[in-house]
Amino acid sequence: MFRFPRHEFIERNATLLLILSLVVVTIGGIVEIAPLFYLQNTIEKVEGMRPYAPLELAGRNIYIREGCYLCHSQMIRPFRDEVERYGHYSLAAESMYDHPFQWGSKRTGPDLARVGGRYSDEWHRDHLIDPRSVVPESIMPGYPFLLETELTGKDMASHLRANANVGVPYTDDMIASALTDFLVQANPDAGDVEAFQKRYPKAETRDFDGQPGRVTEMDALIAYLQMLGTLVDFNAYKAETNLR
Repeated sequence: MFRFPRHEFIERNATLLLILSLVVVTIGGIVEIAPLFYLQNTIEKVEGMRPYAPLELAGRNIYIREGCYLCHSQMIRPFRDEVERYGHYSLAAESMYDHPFQWGSKRTGPDLARVGGRYSDEWHRDHLIDPRSVVPESIMPGYPFLLETELTGKDMASHLRANANVGVPYTDDMIASALTDFLVQANPDAGDVEAFQKRYPKAETRDFDGQPGRVTEMDALIAYLQMLGTLVDFNAYKAETNLR
């Protein structure tokens, strides 16, 4: 019976082992990397995704500034326990406009990828001011100053332009309307809500922090939290997946 040479021969010959290892790694690298040169985009397009509205983007900036990502991830892994607790597993397309993305790897607090719409604005406000008033076992610090820190939104056009420079599809119209859209989302009486929602589908417009007449960092952060995970219709996505 024909027998292949024993592995010991290769393993004891350091030079041969190095050469064969390089051959295997080279072949694997070519198989993994070569297709990327022929693909224009490696992220599957998902209906419903859009860039952040100016107020949401301001809230995201505050989220990053305060280090919220250090205790909260925004990536639901495709495991049963995670899907049952948090919802549909995260799609790559959901982070395509994040610079930087907020996936995270540590969960001192729960994952926030699907937190949008799960709690009321009042709950978020109370939770951010005094976390233990709504979650007694919470070790999260309070952020009451968010309610007192006003935002003008005058620099939002620059923020949109910076994101556009790295590939986020903000149009010239979106950049020109950044300040108006910023104000409209927190106060629907401040401008044309229909035009705003045409630029940012599914964007909610209301007073988020319970203080009509002023826009605060609390407004921005709650607006950001309330949109997380709400853009993609996962019922339609599941149906489409089952048909394939």
